[in-house]
Amino acid sequence: MNQDEIYRHSPETRRRITDIFSREEVRHLTARSDLRGAWLILSTWLVIAAAFALIAWAVGQPLLLAVPLVTVGVAVLGGRQLALAIITHEATHRTLFKTRWANDGLTDWLCARPIGLDLAKYRAHHFIHHARTGTDEDSDISLIQGLPTTRMSLVRKFARDLAGLTGVKYLIGLALMNAGVIRWTVASDVERLPRNGRHAGQYLLAFLRNSLPTLITNGILFGVLWMLGMPWLYLAWLGAYLSPYPFFLRVRALAEHAATERTTDMFRNTRTTRAGWLARSFVAPCHVNFHIEHHAMAAVPWFRLPEAHRLLRARQVVPEPPGYWQVMQRVSSRQAPQSSLS
Repeated sequence: MNQDEIYRHSPETRRRITDIFSREEVRHLTARSDLRGAWLILSTWLVIAAAFALIAWAVGQPLLLAVPLVTVGVAVLGGRQLALAIITHEATHRTLFKTRWANDGLTDWLCARPIGLDLAKYRAHHFIHHARTGTDEDSDISLIQGLPTTRMSLVRKFARDLAGLTGVKYLIGLALMNAGVIRWTVASDVERLPRNGRHAGQYLLAFLRNSLPTLITNGILFGVLWMLGMPWLYLAWLGAYLSPYPFFLRVRALAEHAATERTTDMFRNTRTTRAGWLARSFVAPCHVNFHIEHHAMAAVPWFRLPEAHRLLRARQVVPEPPGYWQVMQRVSSRQAPQSSLS
């Protein structure tokens, strides 16, 4: 399903957008930039390099200084891994670069594959989400089902993320998806694929074929660290992927759609969230917090989303966005059942 089909499936979106923005404004807001796309990727990897340098320096310091600095470094790596995922999302809509091969090829290898994503498969999955947002057919609906939940339930989810259990579960799921045992997804639902007479050797070959780009990109990263004399730093990359990255990913997903209305109107089934510098560093890179604006007009590149938000606010189309803390309170607002004594 391509982007034009998204709008055909969502006539309300197209009608309302043309009522809000003029043709000139649409043309301006949807203008892409190769330079900005290249800088976004480069700057993300520069921050990753800086995080590695911080960790490498910190391990030689006294324990009281090393522990917090290494923790910060790993958290920064997790935040930049999320940034790589968001850049992949941007390329999915072909809004990262003007040039198509850069969106589809360059971004796939520099951003998607290092964190185990496949841009082409993600695009097919994600466009269903845009076409069916807020319905039972939404490909991401499992990420927000059963919400709001209780505060303790949300705390337990966060604890599993930070303990690495969610990350390990995702790695196992990724291996099974690459082997063709289960259907490829970035949501939490699992659909087992029919065996169709396949044997263990065929599953292994499928795993190696589909995992090869991720193995290559991570091998290059490990090789660079090895040449710098610090191959152990790859453990920080892996640790970030298993722990803070799933936590940041969950917070970001909850902020976008959790505990919103179940309707096909993206102005009510999607949420824009206010993000300060801390949120932008870890859970809202690349202006992903402007999510109503993105769903209302997915052709707007990341760097123009704040401008689209200002226009929508000025025209009283969207409300003042809540902060991330407010959203987490809303998502965990269900009261726990009272136990009765017999």
